[in-house]
Amino acid sequence: MHRHGVSDESWGNCSAERLDIQKFANKTENVDDMLKLLQKRVINELRKTFEISDDETDLPFVLEEVFDENQQPFVFVIDEWDCVLREKKNSAEDQKTYLNFLCDLFKGQSYLALAYMTGILPIKKYGKHSAINTFYEYSMTDAEPISEFTGFTESEVKELCEKYNKSFQEMKRWYDGYNLNGISIYNPKSVVESILRGQFNNYWSSTETYESVRHYIEMNFDGLKDKITQLIAGEKIEINPGKFKNDMTTLRSADDIFTLLVHLGYLTYDFYTKQVWIPNSEVAQEFVNSIEDGGWEEVMDAINVSSRLLDLTLKCDEEKVAEMIAKVHSDNTSILKYNDENSLSCVISLAYYSARKDYIIHRELATGEGFADVVFIPRKKSDKPAMIVELKKDCSADEAIEQIKNRNYSDKISEYTGEILLVGISYDEQKGHTCKIEKTQKVF
Repeated sequence: MHRHGVSDESWGNCSAERLDIQKFANKTENVDDMLKLLQKRVINELRKTFEISDDETDLPFVLEEVFDENQQPFVFVIDEWDCVLREKKNSAEDQKTYLNFLCDLFKGQSYLALAYMTGILPIKKYGKHSAINTFYEYSMTDAEPISEFTGFTESEVKELCEKYNKSFQEMKRWYDGYNLNGISIYNPKSVVESILRGQFNNYWSSTETYESVRHYIEMNFDGLKDKITQLIAGEKIEINPGKFKNDMTTLRSADDIFTLLVHLGYLTYDFYTKQVWIPNSEVAQEFVNSIEDGGWEEVMDAINVSSRLLDLTLKCDEEKVAEMIAKVHSDNTSILKYNDENSLSCVISLAYYSARKDYIIHRELATGEGFADVVFIPRKKSDKPAMIVELKKDCSADEAIEQIKNRNYSDKISEYTGEILLVGISYDEQKGHTCKIEKTQKVF
């Protein structure tokens, strides 16, 4: 039974209170009024079951009184607990008022059997209000031991795809990629939406938060713009989430902003390698949408011409391919410096951005007697050939092709059984970019 975001029901020997903080915030202009309304509604619900003084308006006092007289503890389930921290992110006074209320409600109270709160942000580290530390926290940076329950697991998605005759590979491309302590998690809302609507699309429920950090990114604060470009290109970046203060304003480094974007679902985080990356095609599209409005012309130019680059590669037009890759490098030279083949591979990943629709792209894939720099495996039902791309700095493209052959890279591409393109790309500070492309056939 819900009334204005409140319900009161029996839970074993406990009384359960369910609160949706967002609903109370939507009905009031400020935090003081929100808390008055919340307490009034909960106390009115309690009066239906317990005898409570008519003039009592302080919820913790009421709960203490009820518990003392009835020895019945309470369970609180609170949704959107952090909406005040997000919506009042620039008001320290509002945050203080709200956090003091939560502290009074939960800290050391005999009437409390359990409090379960959900939201985007973890609860600790709010200055002096870190006293709200009686909770176990499960977040997008460390969800153990409930990782598998934070979304749909791969086995669950496979079952749904079989039941509703959907392509599992497409579902994986669009909505997989969240890494929760080593478990692959899918966005449940988007999976359900794609099944109900009958098509794969961007059903991302974005927040205003990316806009709130955009100014940090565009001024290249702590190298953020450069790092965002690397993420869009498919790179992974190591971060330290431990410094994050769990609010929307105390952002002092790229690590803080990336950690915030992890909690918001824009990035995923590997607890073991401490790396972040863009999890799937749905979120990647959201990043592209966010940079289309200006200030990212060089990156957008690379993305917009990436389909043509793929077509030219498939046609083995070596000269044009080298020319287009050279332009991507030149346009983004401040971001993607060529210190080694690894930097060159970042340029390649950005230049072939649109290929992700038709290919699963692997960086440093173990093949034959070594690791191929970039491998393009066609997705199921694609008629395009596989591609092995070897990158060289200060060596020739011919040498790159010879390395692919000598180390038998193509022999280990077990996912593909047809034509393979061998692509050698070289960069020399004097000669610029060169490209060599050869066709071969996988032999069994």
